[in-house]
Amino acid sequence: MIERTLVLLKPDAVQREIMGKIISRFEDAGLKIVGVKMVWADTAFARKHYDEIGEVGKRRGEKVLQHMLKVLSSGPVLALCIEGVNAVENVRKMAGATEPKAAPPGTIRGDFSHTSFAHADQLNKGVENVIHASGSIDDATKEISLWFSSKELHNYKTVHEAHVF
Repeated sequence: MIERTLVLLKPDAVQREIMGKIISRFEDAGLKIVGVKMVWADTAFARKHYDEIGEVGKRRGEKVLQHMLKVLSSGPVLALCIEGVNAVENVRKMAGATEPKAAPPGTIRGDFSHTSFAHADQLNKGVENVIHASGSIDDATKEISLWFSSKELHNYKTVHEAHVF
């Protein structure tokens, strides 16, 4: 099943200059980048993003939402639309657990981030966990349409597709 998913390389990934390393992992796995752009999301846009993925503030608390908004709007974000077989599930596996200390080595968060929810709480700040990846096909559809116009998404063939089709 060919799917599209949204990936955001958050401001900490941009500032640490690890974007290329992360993108290479997706390409090495045979996933295709069909949209990419750098955006500096303001707090209002960040709120729209989190509203699209199930009213985060209601599920995780207003304080956590405020921290997440601050992290996402603290600098430029590299937004990617990634396409491939079971892209949503596969990208989530590659990203690793949302709490970096729980992400196994070999995952993006496991290799590039190590903080914990408790540490962030102690500092009264959001968890900088390098990457956002859509949690479901429905979330991906909503998020992609928020971050990209249809003109910004492209269809093309890669050499990997010869092995998939």
